[in-house]
Amino acid sequence: MTGTALRGVWVAIIAVLALAGGCGLDGPATVGPSTSAGVGPASAPTTASAPTTPGENLVPAGHGLALSILPVGSSEQAITVDGRIRMYRAYRPARLARTAPLVVMFHGGLGSARQAESAYGWDTLADREGFVVLYPDGIGAAWNVGGGCCGLAPAQGVNDVAFVRAAIDNLRTRVSLDPGRTYAAGMSAGGMMAFRMACDTTLFAAIGPVAATQLGDCPNPAPTSVMQVHGTADPTVPFEGSGTSASGSGSAPGSGLEPGLEPEPGIGPGIAQIVGPAIPTLHATWRGIGRCGGDVISSTHGVTTQTAECPESRTVKLVIIEGGGADWPGVGRSGPLDASPSATAAPTATVAVPTVGPTVSPDAVAAYNTTARLWEFFKAHER
Repeated sequence: MTGTALRGVWVAIIAVLALAGGCGLDGPATVGPSTSAGVGPASAPTTASAPTTPGENLVPAGHGLALSILPVGSSEQAITVDGRIRMYRAYRPARLARTAPLVVMFHGGLGSARQAESAYGWDTLADREGFVVLYPDGIGAAWNVGGGCCGLAPAQGVNDVAFVRAAIDNLRTRVSLDPGRTYAAGMSAGGMMAFRMACDTTLFAAIGPVAATQLGDCPNPAPTSVMQVHGTADPTVPFEGSGTSASGSGSAPGSGLEPGLEPEPGIGPGIAQIVGPAIPTLHATWRGIGRCGGDVISSTHGVTTQTAECPESRTVKLVIIEGGGADWPGVGRSGPLDASPSATAAPTATVAVPTVGPTVSPDAVAAYNTTARLWEFFKAHER
């Protein structure tokens, strides 16, 4: 075959591949076609601004090494894990670092991937900072976090750890991701899933559980950077916990549940209260896992931060919101049980002013931007 003919063949192959990429073809684990931008809350992706971190080197979609078959904006993917069809959503900004960081955001109990994408502001931040967001969907709006908690997923023995691994692997076939800059955040039960992933895997350079505890066994976790955010008046996941160790399953054996609160009207029977170790005890546990130094404590406007520096540039941090409830601070509460916010939730938090301790300004606590603070923490840590 002549050189001219060979060049013609290669041009034809490249053209076919380009068309396939535009159609959002799935990787090998996918069982159905992806649904591209326009599904869900972020139907019109925002053009990213210039990177705020020197050296990020964002490039427009379709240029250079950032070329991928993950469409810009929101998309929904289906994969098969342990014989189950599992779903996840992904958000890809218009401009992306050539090898992009990844944030996995776990929804709370009774939430969903779509709700988490609309509620917490990760997509807007991804536009500005140039990272990809993965929103996994739990079975029955629940996660199998360990200790028998909570809902359909543990009842059916769902392996959510395997699902998250598979979802990340599948996403990596679609877009160039940096395995050393993979992070997990989660609200309440979703935060418990972030702890579960840190217990059972070494996928994440840092995790950010919010209004969450840790349940079930965690026998040999790898040192990991942790930023935990929790309110002292959380009725669903009590700040004072049950007094058990972080490796325990809560005060109700095997379940992590305690019948102390009634579900909100209209929800029906369900989770009353999730009780694990005291939140400061859990912080101390991960500080010990990381072989960290002592806490440096600071407090302002009702927000107390305990920060421990650890070997290999890791950090374990606890952010305590005085009087804060089952909230994602900066978004507020509008949903049931785990207080998963709705897409229309006003940016306010339900904050009680304590009778002792520092004076708390509800406006100041509501202004604590959890999503932005978590990202600042994440991008300071690599595995």
